[in-house]
Amino acid sequence: MIKRPKVCVVRTAGTNCDKETAFAFSKVGASSELVHINNLVKGKVALTDYQILVFSGGFSYGDDIASGKIFANELKCKLSEALKKFIQDGKIIIGICNGFQILVKSGLLPGNKELSQEASLIINDSGKFEDRWVYLKKNGKCIWTKNLSEIIYLPVAHGEGKFIVKDRKTLQSLKINKQIVFQYCNEKGELIGYPDNPNGSVENIAGISDSTGRILGLMPHPERHVSSQQHPRWSSSGKKFAGEGLAIFSNGVEHIKKHF
Repeated sequence: MIKRPKVCVVRTAGTNCDKETAFAFSKVGASSELVHINNLVKGKVALTDYQILVFSGGFSYGDDIASGKIFANELKCKLSEALKKFIQDGKIIIGICNGFQILVKSGLLPGNKELSQEASLIINDSGKFEDRWVYLKKNGKCIWTKNLSEIIYLPVAHGEGKFIVKDRKTLQSLKINKQIVFQYCNEKGELIGYPDNPNGSVENIAGISDSTGRILGLMPHPERHVSSQQHPRWSSSGKKFAGEGLAIFSNGVEHIKKHF
């Protein structure tokens, strides 16, 4: 049994949420390391040494071409076999914001053997960068969301967060396999449009998993709500509490402790 799971937070030029994400994992009992993708590609660091793989938020390679696309191509062209083994070994992956874009554009989400792209995250319907807090409705069957409240509150910060799929079959598969993990909603849990859905995502989708529930991608930032002081109304509540994002990281760590 692993007492302190090892977390690989992959970074590159433009990644800017890696330290906050590593801190969130360390806060719940994991050992986090920031690893540049070049060190994985060159074999200086091996994915086999880790149980949790993380793609954090930011603007990898300046979001040239499209958000997360260059990073995604690197994964597919240079690390696909290592990633496939990582997944086959039952290990877990999370991608946040730019990390979600990377997972989708590399084909790791929704997930298929060929790593072919079946979905994307494109420019927000508003045509502008959306930077604020949103409500999320929890769904699906995902190890990262165990015991979360039905509705949680997290911040978003993205210009290309509109989730789309290539066809109706892909969307239907997401529904049937319970891979839709988070949906944008209002405070009552109702799935309505802008501004509660900040980007125009199909079916208000804010996060999905693969069919096993071990790979999660989401646009909102759980690492930005791991303590009460990060909540926009924390001072008026007069209470100290764990941020609602912290449970997501805790669930990943506890899963590894239980199964490895």
